[in-house]
Amino acid sequence: MSDPQYLADRLELDDLLTRYALAIDTKDWDLLDTVFTPDAHLDYTTAGGIAGDYPKVKAWLMEVLAGFPMTQHFITNRTVTIDGDEASVRSYVYNPMGSAGRDGSLKLFYTGGFYIDRMRRTADGWRIVDRYEDMTWSEGLNR
Repeated sequence: MSDPQYLADRLELDDLLTRYALAIDTKDWDLLDTVFTPDAHLDYTTAGGIAGDYPKVKAWLMEVLAGFPMTQHFITNRTVTIDGDEASVRSYVYNPMGSAGRDGSLKLFYTGGFYIDRMRRTADGWRIVDRYEDMTWSEGLNR
């Protein structure tokens, strides 16, 4: 599609997902505020997390991710449907994470699945208003 508005929106949606990964992996919680609307709903229950409104889930993320010295989120293979000021995006997520082993070494585990997002254009640009994480597999995770 060569519509300039569509192309601009696609780039901004891609940047939004990249900004999410950067905020999470650098633990930049102020940057994370530029990813979600204040009233967004997030659901990380398939990964053993919680579901709730953005402030509640943000506090949970801050607490849980403090225990991981290393995370990387690769968000790829995006399927995007834009309808005016609303967008539906389904993307793959691959997430290596590291925790400190008893001997001080970095112990890695890996998860993968999908983010299923509903996004809205706001006065501040595109933001996620609803996120469902569908974690479909993990490797090296002792549950």
